[in-house]
Amino acid sequence: MSLRRVLLQLLLLALPLGWAGRGRARNVLLIVADDGGFESGAYNNSAISTPNLDALAGRSLVFRNAFTSVSSCSPSRASILTGLPQHQNGMYGLHQDVHHFNSFDKVQSLPLLLSQANIRTGIIGKKHVGPETVYPFDFAYTEENGSVLQVGRNITRIKLLVRKFLRSQDERPFFLYVAFHDPHRCGHSQPQYGAFCEKFGNGESGMGRIPDWKPQPYSPEHVQLPYFVPDTPAARTDLAAQYTTIGRMDQGVGLVLEELRSAGLHNTTLVIYTSDNGIPFPSGRTNLYWSGMAEPMLLSSPEHTERWGQVSQAYASLLDLTPTVLDWFAIPYPSYSIFGTKPVQLTGKSLLPALASEQPWVTVFGSQSHHEVTMYYPMRAIQHQQFCLIHNLNFRMPFPIDQDFYVSPTFQDLLRRTRAQQPTHWNKTLHQYYYRDRWELFDRSSDPTESRNLASDSQYAEVLALLRAHLLKWQWDTNDPWVCAPDGVLEEKLSPQCQPLYNEL
Repeated sequence: MSLRRVLLQLLLLALPLGWAGRGRARNVLLIVADDGGFESGAYNNSAISTPNLDALAGRSLVFRNAFTSVSSCSPSRASILTGLPQHQNGMYGLHQDVHHFNSFDKVQSLPLLLSQANIRTGIIGKKHVGPETVYPFDFAYTEENGSVLQVGRNITRIKLLVRKFLRSQDERPFFLYVAFHDPHRCGHSQPQYGAFCEKFGNGESGMGRIPDWKPQPYSPEHVQLPYFVPDTPAARTDLAAQYTTIGRMDQGVGLVLEELRSAGLHNTTLVIYTSDNGIPFPSGRTNLYWSGMAEPMLLSSPEHTERWGQVSQAYASLLDLTPTVLDWFAIPYPSYSIFGTKPVQLTGKSLLPALASEQPWVTVFGSQSHHEVTMYYPMRAIQHQQFCLIHNLNFRMPFPIDQDFYVSPTFQDLLRRTRAQQPTHWNKTLHQYYYRDRWELFDRSSDPTESRNLASDSQYAEVLALLRAHLLKWQWDTNDPWVCAPDGVLEEKLSPQCQPLYNEL
């Protein structure tokens, strides 16, 4: 696509508003993978067997350009359940243990709004958000009242909990959120089960047995290597373990959907499948590169069978899920404020129009501040058509590494090879990964691996300026406390509100 056309579309860029669909379906089933990626036949990975996800894709609209708004677990799940980016809903980082991040008390979350509209809500699996007053569910089996291994990885247990929820259903419509813990790493927390808990429940001595799971091992030589993962035996073995865990989740998805069919609710339920963030490999999770933000997304509507099996190139964001669910139930978003008097507005859109026809959506935004509490590396990003612009606010500090990725075989091998000055078989060096420019601009049409930063290229100066302007506008629209950083301070009672720091940035 020509630069002229891109510039014209940037000049005309406007966020689309929600659309009230005519569908009268009563229920929603949201299925979320944990650190899942494109390891499925539905996304052209022929090295892995995922018959249940592939079958769901055959009954869905398949989005090729879906993105998270933040590449971190709790912030992403909070954004899914509020429609607000992490800097607006307050879930700046992980929720559990010493990290202890929470959404702001006045946030009106999706389960709260649905409950107020007499929709029955349920969650099974990994919740990882708080406080409870912001994220209440009528039916809840999560790490807060049980083992996350049992409610998030034991697919027989998950099946039975879905059955319990559906059999106890009353006349109210329902929203059921099934949040798998697969295929998240577990080498940091439960190393006895393998790097990805691929041994959990496999029937071997000490591993327990999940009755409904038929484990499938994979050969490291046969995995399909993403461009951003080092081509080393350690990384391939890591991916092979991940594949086995994805296979368990895939079989779990099949069990969940069979429970829906057995209950006779499959013809009245909108089914959504996606993941929270990028896979836990270099340049994946915790990054706002394509490899950290791009997500699978399947949207299966019983009322739009003509779109089953079709592929959409329209850009979708996980910030769109709250508007989509509200639209499906014909529930308006309330007028309220979190701080002060400025009303909260959703910047996401309903995805329901894409079920009727292909949409011209070409822009999504990203915002990250923390992952673990010690990992302060705020970034803001805009993806527009083939362009990705990232603003690294803390660019003079090294990019941080999280605990479970640090102990992973892939990263430990990368450290060892770097120290020994051996080939890493990676598309960048550790120094390049740690130390980034303040502005990173990539054109994925000519540089799909995002290897050439065009921010200082004069040929792209106008694109850079327009993308920066649209990113800044989104930050103001979403009340981003970091909107003036790193070279200014936000003073809301002064004019202009961004006051200079003269800090040589």
